[in-house]
Amino acid sequence: MSGLYFEDFFVGQSIKTTGRTVSEDAIFSFAGLTGDYNQIHTDAAFASKTQFGQRIAHGLLGLSVAVGLIMQTGLLEGTVLAFREITEWKFVKPFFIGDTVYAELTVTETKSLARIGGGAIIASVAVKNQNGETCQRGTLNLLMLSKPN
Repeated sequence: MSGLYFEDFFVGQSIKTTGRTVSEDAIFSFAGLTGDYNQIHTDAAFASKTQFGQRIAHGLLGLSVAVGLIMQTGLLEGTVLAFREITEWKFVKPFFIGDTVYAELTVTETKSLARIGGGAIIASVAVKNQNGETCQRGTLNLLMLSKPN
């Protein structure tokens, strides 16, 4: 599937991704990739004594999964030039092993950038769990290609 071009996006457009369940394996793979073996993520006995009562996923794992889910929609396939900026990102609630993560993206602004052959799409993103609770939120700035002439 070919992605959407800059001109295909409009303010108010909303996209909801499919979900992905956070597994223990994903947490350990992310720890290995990043080197972040913090006990809150990797040590069940330690984590059981924290305010969460159990291990939590890395905050950046939640963000990374959300970006992957957005990419899996196909909307950006072959048409995104770059993830230009992530702003005002808030880690509101943790994700736990077994939680199912999904993202809701809403376009809040479009800005033509002729010099790059496309434009910027500004979108608010809420990353939620299976109960619809917002666990993370922020804004993505994406550079998109214009439709070919």
